[in-house]
Amino acid sequence: MASSATIELNHWWKQLRFRQKNKKGWSEMLDETFLLHTNLTNEIPLFYTTKRNSIDGIKNLLSFSSTNIFERGGLGETALHIAVMNDNLEAAVALMDGAPELINEPMTSELFQGVTPLHIAVINQNISLVQHLISRGADVSTPRATGLYFKKRIRGLIYYGEHILSFAACTGNEDIISMVIDAGASTRVQDYKGNTVLHILILQPNQETACQTIELIMAHDEETDHSVPLDMVPNLRGLTPFKLAAREGNVVVFQHLVNKRRVFQCGLGPLTSHLYDLTEIDSWADNNSALEVVVSSRHREARRILEVTPVRELVSLKWNLYGKHYFRFLLFVYLLYISIFTACCMFRPLKPIPANYSKPDNDKTIYIQKRLNVRRGLVPHHLANSEVVLLVRKRTKPN
Repeated sequence: MASSATIELNHWWKQLRFRQKNKKGWSEMLDETFLLHTNLTNEIPLFYTTKRNSIDGIKNLLSFSSTNIFERGGLGETALHIAVMNDNLEAAVALMDGAPELINEPMTSELFQGVTPLHIAVINQNISLVQHLISRGADVSTPRATGLYFKKRIRGLIYYGEHILSFAACTGNEDIISMVIDAGASTRVQDYKGNTVLHILILQPNQETACQTIELIMAHDEETDHSVPLDMVPNLRGLTPFKLAAREGNVVVFQHLVNKRRVFQCGLGPLTSHLYDLTEIDSWADNNSALEVVVSSRHREARRILEVTPVRELVSLKWNLYGKHYFRFLLFVYLLYISIFTACCMFRPLKPIPANYSKPDNDKTIYIQKRLNVRRGLVPHHLANSEVVLLVRKRTKPN
């Protein structure tokens, strides 16, 4: 948790420093950045010919020694990034053949730091470009998109993680996912929050596609030897994908993960019996169980998890065994307190108001509280002996 807090603080400080540097709001910064990108794309010859998908123009420019193949645009992009963003396959192939150094070159701006052409080709689901980039040596494991644009934040529009595989997983394109994994991408990659590919999929809006992609990723992960299953790997907050689905109220993915762990027992016509694994669900041996996460979650949708089998049955069992008895005890204590308090109010010592009692005309008071008459020197019985001894000592001390 300390590590998670440090990372969150660094991320917040980086965003604050960037905004102080630009002195603008987030939307205004994005508008100006993309406007600069458009202007530079039209001004830089190599970028312009790439955008127009002019193969002859690209080859002609690359033949001149004065052409800077590493020239950057408004997003910190190279000409190959321009080709991939515009889905210009022919221009991208011409650039890869003429300047292969650009294949693994990342963007350099603070917003898009670390984004490679393969990141863009994957998220655009351009299978042909992905194939060409991988066949020409594009790195599928090392590059990480760490720019502010891809960070998880409040009111953020996208969160694809950092790695190429997580980008591919968010598209749900099985061909691209298999292509990236076959090229050497690890299914165990984690971003700056410690989120695995499964964590990131749970945070995507298309829940049905997320379930299918989780199946595919876990099938590939099972082909490698790991002591801990992928769906049991926690992030920096200690949340596994299962617990994260519970916290976010993602009922579809949560039910899918629960069903993956259940064991078929028997079937009789339309009736079936299953055994459910309560690992990570029950709070008996886990202080950060799914039940605890749901109760403490700030998302209203998280309460819907309590209606999912077997959580509903587990909560009902806990209520019948422990909850209702504890509730009845607290109710009894509360009623006893209210009864004593009411009795004290009803039988408190009162006396009629005296004749000289002054009150406003609209005051209907007829009784007032009796004063406590305590005579001086009167001492409670249980303190009498000790105080008498003390008085004797004080009087006999001078002698």
